[in-house]
Order: sequence, then structure tokens, then C-alpha cells
Amino acid sequence: MPRLVKKKYGFWQRLYLLEALKGLWVTGGHFFKHFLRLKKIETFEYPEERKPIPEGYRAEHRLMLRPDTTIRCTACMLCATACPAECIEIVAAENPDPKIEKYPTVYNINLLRCVFCGLCVEACPCDAIRMDTKQIDMAGFTRGEFIRDIDYLTQNHPEGMSPISIAP
Repeated sequence: MPRLVKKKYGFWQRLYLLEALKGLWVTGGHFFKHFLRLKKIETFEYPEERKPIPEGYRAEHRLMLRPDTTIRCTACMLCATACPAECIEIVAAENPDPKIEKYPTVYNINLLRCVFCGLCVEACPCDAIRMDTKQIDMAGFTRGEFIRDIDYLTQNHPEGMSPISIAP
């Protein structure tokens, strides 16, 4: 095993005064650049002015519907299996429609456990779940307020976006 050789430092490096002064110089430069408004800081006045959310940003979930307004989910459990946080709970039941095998009677997402990775969206073979609501404001007083149920997820569609999925 090779032996580690200690590096020899000079007097000024051991004193560390010059290195501390360099750090203070950089910090002071940033402070005065912003304090004297030499460089404009981009600021949003939050409740009145919203920060623009980029396309593809993973926000709150929503469940998609078929053209006949039934839930698109077939309760295949792929989203719950792919979820690393195990925050999705699905209970399946037999569908009265003979063309569709199952449907979810319970579909809950615990947002306190969710890491917003988007693996549930990627795993879904029938485009039943999406994370494109652009809703990033989540606040509540109890833990129960962060568990989104099937009724909330089917109604959680932003303005201008259709709740109907055109996937086959």
C-alpha cells in the first residue's frame, strides 16, 4: 500500500491569512456589486407575481379521463411499483365494462412522501397519470391534507388543459 506523503506548506500558506483575505475580497465584490445595483437581481414579488414555470416541470399529479369521462387508469399497479417513495396506494376492482379489465376504487398519493421524480408518469402504459399541473403551492395544517385521493386527482386539471387523454 503506497504511503501518503504530506505536502509541505510555506509560512504564508500555514498562516492562512492571505487565503482568508482572498475569500473576503470575493465576498465583498459580490456584496457591493448587488448593493450598488451594478448587477440587477431577478426578483419576483411572490403572491402577486408568479415565477414562470418551465415546460416539463414536474408538479402536482392529475389523473386523466377517457372520452366517456371514466378514469383512464386500469389499476395495473405499475406506477405504485415504480415509485421509489412508495407513496401511491391503489385498490383495484372489476370493471363492469367487459372491454376494460380493472379500475381503481382507491387511488391515493401521499405528497409528503412523494419525491416528484416522475417515475409514476414514465411507468404508466396508458397515459393515466400526469404531473403537468404547474401547481407548486402546497400548504396545509394537517398531514391528511397532503393525501390526494381519486376525486381530487380527477378534478386537478389546470385551466386550458383538457382532462381527456387522447392516448390509445
